[in-house]
Amino acid sequence: MARKIIDEPSEDVVANAKRDRAARRNPFARIALFIRQVIAELKKVVTPTRKELVNFTIVVLVFVIIMMALVWGLDQLFGLLVVYVFGQPGV
Repeated sequence: MARKIIDEPSEDVVANAKRDRAARRNPFARIALFIRQVIAELKKVVTPTRKELVNFTIVVLVFVIIMMALVWGLDQLFGLLVVYVFGQPGV
C-alpha cells in the first residue's frame, strides 16, 4: 500500500525558496530554482505496486463499462421516445 505521509515541502526547499524570493534573482536563476523544486517534489512520488496497479486498472475498466451501458441505455430510450413522438422514419 502507498505510504501515507503528509505532503509538506522539506524545510531546506522552503528555506531556499524564501531566500531566493528575497534575492529576486534573474529569470534563469528562477527557472533553475523551479526545476530544483520540481525534482524535489518528484522524489516524493510513490509508484504503486503491481497489485495496486492491477486493482486500479480493473476499477477504471468496470467504471467505463458501466458508463458505456448507461449511455447506450439512454440512447435507446431517447430513440424510442423520438419514434413515438414523431412516428416511424420514412413513412
